Amino acid sequence: MDMNDLKNSKAAVSTKTINKNEFDKKTDNIYEAISITAKRAVQINSEIKKELLEKLEEFATYSDSLEEVFENKEQIEVSKFYEKLPKPHALAVEEWLKDKIYFRNTEKEE
Repeated sequence: MDMNDLKNSKAAVSTKTINKNEFDKKTDNIYEAISITAKRAVQINSEIKKELLEKLEEFATYSDSLEEVFENKEQIEVSKFYEKLPKPHALAVEEWLKDKIYFRNTEKEE
């Protein structure tokens, strides 16, 4: 997932009600569906965090003095962009509803 995918995502930025029957129809188990999307949300969150830290590292200034605080407009813009993105759980739910998450039940395969 890259910044363009995040920018073009149709995931809800605020809370949105989802039909339970639509959400759990792939697994026939609401708890399993929630568990799968929660795991995907953790993955998305770590990808976003890694990407954000890489971008902010470009602006890092290393100084021994705590009194020196630099305001970097580009850094502020990058931070604002990531703040406005849909939350990882909303992105995961969108992927789940659009069948973009691969999952398998290892207990059923035995």
